Amino acid sequence: MRLLRRPLQIVRANLRIYLALNAIMYGLALLGFGLGLLFPNLNATQVESLQDDGTAELVTGLLTKPWLFAATILGVNIVKLSLLHIVLPSLIVPFAGIPITAYWALTTGIVLAPAGSASWIPLIPHSLTLVIEFQAYILLLLGAFILGRSWVRPRTIGAVNRRQGYVRGLQQLGLLALPALALLIVGAIWEAFSLYTVLSMMAQQ
Repeated sequence: MRLLRRPLQIVRANLRIYLALNAIMYGLALLGFGLGLLFPNLNATQVESLQDDGTAELVTGLLTKPWLFAATILGVNIVKLSLLHIVLPSLIVPFAGIPITAYWALTTGIVLAPAGSASWIPLIPHSLTLVIEFQAYILLLLGAFILGRSWVRPRTIGAVNRRQGYVRGLQQLGLLALPALALLIVGAIWEAFSLYTVLSMMAQQ
């Protein structure tokens, strides 16, 4: 409970920023989704890039093994999206993870835009996946924002210099990473088993 209480306190103390990050992430995903529907070529380009880099083939091969699929999703979400998109850039350049992840949210919306009537069905359970995983990334983005603000303006976190501000901001990022990790685990399991169930039902029809 103590581990959960501290992150909640951080969110409450930075509620406006947290709500703004929610609006940015979900808003850009919805914008991308709309663009994908209006301009199918955008969706086709994004899907083709997933096929070229082997992502689509990997997903197809793992769909029949939901636990392995969940572990793969979790690994990608932690390493690629959480660490490489949010945390590591923000450790080097203040706030850098925010625009990088915002662009990812936009392209994710484009990829999710259905290309045909059958493509709408997997979106029903996958919409919950989006909500869960986005919340994890938003918590990390909030931590990245606090780190950047503490680094640039140490007094906002009660620090006397930038070095101390950086350390204290990093501590808050670490605290927010704990519930973010829990959400990513839940999201990965839900995504793997919901897609497995839906696609199995579609194959039987």
